[in-house]
Amino acid sequence: MASKIRRLAILFSLAAAFTLPAVAAGSGDATISGHINDSLGKPQLGVLVEIFTSALAQPVKAYTDAKGFYTANGLLPGIYLIKATANSFLPSLRENVDLHSGSQVMVNLTLNTLVEAFKLVPAVRHTDKKDDDWGWTLRSAANRPILRALENDGPLVMVSNSDKADDRVLKARVAFIAGSDGEAFNSSDVNTAFKVEQSLFNSGASSGTLSFNGNVASGSGQPNGIVRAAYKQETIGGFHPEVALTARRYATAATAAHHAALNAVALSVSDGFSMGNRLELNYGGELQTVQFRGRVTAFRPYGSVKAHLTPDTLVEYRFASSEPSTREEKGFDTSPADLSETNPRVSLKDSAPQLERARHQEISIAQRVGKSNFQAAYYSDVVRRIALTGVGDLESDIEVANLLPDVYASTFNMTGGTLATQGLRLVAQRQLSNALTATLDYGFGGAMAVDQANSAIDSATFSQDYHHSVAAKFSGEIPGSRTRWITSYKWTSGTAVLTPVDMFNASPGQSDPYLNVFIRQPIPGTSFLPGKVEALVDVRNLLSQGYVPMVAQDGRTLYLVQSARAIRGGLAFNF
Repeated sequence: MASKIRRLAILFSLAAAFTLPAVAAGSGDATISGHINDSLGKPQLGVLVEIFTSALAQPVKAYTDAKGFYTANGLLPGIYLIKATANSFLPSLRENVDLHSGSQVMVNLTLNTLVEAFKLVPAVRHTDKKDDDWGWTLRSAANRPILRALENDGPLVMVSNSDKADDRVLKARVAFIAGSDGEAFNSSDVNTAFKVEQSLFNSGASSGTLSFNGNVASGSGQPNGIVRAAYKQETIGGFHPEVALTARRYATAATAAHHAALNAVALSVSDGFSMGNRLELNYGGELQTVQFRGRVTAFRPYGSVKAHLTPDTLVEYRFASSEPSTREEKGFDTSPADLSETNPRVSLKDSAPQLERARHQEISIAQRVGKSNFQAAYYSDVVRRIALTGVGDLESDIEVANLLPDVYASTFNMTGGTLATQGLRLVAQRQLSNALTATLDYGFGGAMAVDQANSAIDSATFSQDYHHSVAAKFSGEIPGSRTRWITSYKWTSGTAVLTPVDMFNASPGQSDPYLNVFIRQPIPGTSFLPGKVEALVDVRNLLSQGYVPMVAQDGRTLYLVQSARAIRGGLAFNF
């Protein structure tokens, strides 16, 4: 009996010897995650992130999603080196990342082009120190790490050293924009755009950002504008909850609206998370309330599911209930406060406010091949109480019950019925060089058109038909002057077409109708000009194309348009 007990004790000892280390390793798994942006803070999709440690023969690999987020789970304690690489960028490294058992660490990296690296490198100083870390520094506008150039026999690499104290630096921007809007080019409004952003509650596992921004106009006799307060948090595992409160106010023509103003308040909540490196979910909604000759309320949900079949292949389902805008690509400081480009989309019917209600669904597949990206998508849209845009002077004695004027932009909205359509989209994007990207977009689908031009606008009838659209867009930076620019032209087949084909296009091929130019030019700093100064030029529908003439009650000509011509310019100050 004693021998049997002795044998059992030996077996239990051997089992414990093999089992306990495995359990300990499982409970000690750690996680590294973070965001990869370019020097302007734009998230980079499909960046290869390699995580090295001396305990592993091969690095752990992860790829960033559309928000530039990556995550790597199941890591053992140790000292790690993190490397991010992408086409047309210098590799970026983070050294000496200390990972403890069960810890969760967030590591953000910034990718820079070779041109940007050499621009930001100071003149070489004579020093006896072989490796002068302070001789090669760069501060990012996105997540503010400190970078230096790694001197070795291989290719140039940008190395990032963490600086947690700097994560709380306050960022601010103020821009003064003026210009003419609409057909008459008679508006002299000046608007002030601003943004203040502060990082809060930063830790190794999460970071929060509090922001307050807006765009306020003056010159029309009544205040107009948009203000928005938001809080967003980034956490380990890819969660990024955000809550925002937005208030909008638009002045209307004195006679037509009896000195009324349209006021809108929206509360939005969003979140998302990643499941490993393959699946990403984003969802949210906005509750909108509009006060104008009554009150109307709507809830606008949205969501998307993205499946990364391979590092270069992405399949996505997207649901949306609000139209996207190119304002995000240009920057907040060019965002107008007019009815034609800002949600909620409002019009009038029998003097009562009408909110545009939309349902967009699409399934798409995107493939990256070297420096080229391709996308094919099929979509289905239903838009009720669609808000059409018009231009013309409504400040006089014109009294039309179904026109909602906006004196800020010399435009008006009117209800155009219901659009129900299916369509397809093909997009090809090619990075021609580090400073030039070309995009071609083809769309086929339904659009609203007026049945007869030069008819009375208060009795106009609308119908939908299928049309083709082709858009070409070029964007980049002029290396010597650091001028960043975007120019696009979008053509639509047919005549008297009042809405774009593929209204909910949020792909890289998204662009405004007809000819558009955007320029952002840095101005050399002086003691007189504070902070970093940029000159801005934003031109929309430069050739005034797509204007469909209609007749008002007093016989004057008004126009219905896909996009109202506008020229804006100004200065932006970054602090």
